Amino acid sequence: MTDITIDTIATGLAFPECPRWRDGRLWFSDIYRGVVLRLDPATGELERVVEVPGQPAGLGFLPGGDLVVASVEERRIYRLGSDGTLSPHADLHGIATWHLNDMAVDDAGRTYIGNYGDASAPPEPPFPADLAMVEADGSAHVVATEMMFANGMAITPDGSTLIVAETRATPARLSAFTIEPDGSLVNRRALIEFGDPRVMPDGIALDAEGSVWVASPFSEEVIRVSADGAILDRIPVPHPYAVALGGADGRDLFVCTADTWVPEDAIRIGGGAIRRVRVAVPGAGF
Repeated sequence: MTDITIDTIATGLAFPECPRWRDGRLWFSDIYRGVVLRLDPATGELERVVEVPGQPAGLGFLPGGDLVVASVEERRIYRLGSDGTLSPHADLHGIATWHLNDMAVDDAGRTYIGNYGDASAPPEPPFPADLAMVEADGSAHVVATEMMFANGMAITPDGSTLIVAETRATPARLSAFTIEPDGSLVNRRALIEFGDPRVMPDGIALDAEGSVWVASPFSEEVIRVSADGAILDRIPVPHPYAVALGGADGRDLFVCTADTWVPEDAIRIGGGAIRRVRVAVPGAGF
């Protein structure tokens, strides 16, 4: 891609993550400040949606429109009703061994969600963790094991495939699973393994050609990977942690950036931002 313009449309955030495009707005978690926000890209207006106990992370929407949000530290999923009431949706203490992370919700209301495994950080080795699926009624069970820091997730538009960024795998990779009719996962395979150790994939977003946009915070770029695992584009962006496709025509790539992932520093600095890049192919998938 040439002549890339990166617009900054929101600033003063701590650590924006887990963006989702819905109803003409960009929804995201400012994790360390404990709130879910909604951004109007046309005006730059930020609206506070809800404060979440234990810090919010992954976001999704149930078929009826209710927001579901992961509580990082509580290892629970909350549901925000149309009346503004935040209520428990699922308890993942029996599956998650540490903090909850990102999620993806399918059109049946099933939520796939990962966790950190443990409190380690590089260069310490990661702790393998289970990937959970939460049914629409809030019951949860394990659908994949030995995940190396499951991070960004996306479901293809036909509902057949779940793609998960395994940030701390060696080498770091995007993994794909076939989704069975009951929501269980089979045929685990690597979509791409990144040979560059600086590439640690974080948030992801699918486009209409089946390609995956990947936020790579430590190589400071967003990377577009084709459906067959080839790298198609690389766009320099400062410290991108998550991405979403949206806008009026679906061709705005929204990028959540932050100066640091360290909580106390991120809160003190307030250098988190939402940036926007125009891309050729619109978004798709869940």
